[in-house]
Amino acid sequence: MSVPRARLLDLMKVQCRIFSQTFNPEGLRTGNRVLRQRLRGPNIAQYYPRRLATVKDLRKAFKHFPEEMDTWDEEEEERLDHIALAKQRGKGAPKKKRTADESKKNKGKKRLAAAPTVALKP
Repeated sequence: MSVPRARLLDLMKVQCRIFSQTFNPEGLRTGNRVLRQRLRGPNIAQYYPRRLATVKDLRKAFKHFPEEMDTWDEEEEERLDHIALAKQRGKGAPKKKRTADESKKNKGKKRLAAAPTVALKP
């Protein structure tokens, strides 16, 4: 003897209400399983150490002091040296265009690399 589907659905609905579950008779993917999990954000935030003040932060905080208070940012100096070396080798960023005409000059053109010509000896 089989039980009618409507009666089983009513039973499932009551069970879900008693055990604080969501009633989903079609078994659709609702994302409820993910939402029930504990939040991970606080644990991840505790894992990483707090960010300390950098030289840049100190400069910004004390910018109203006179220039006698000179600061030295080793990372920034290293970055600037790296950029200068790259520019010397020709690997730096291209120069910015100053006017609108200069920027429009090469806008639609694609620059093709010239194929090397090889002279064959007969």
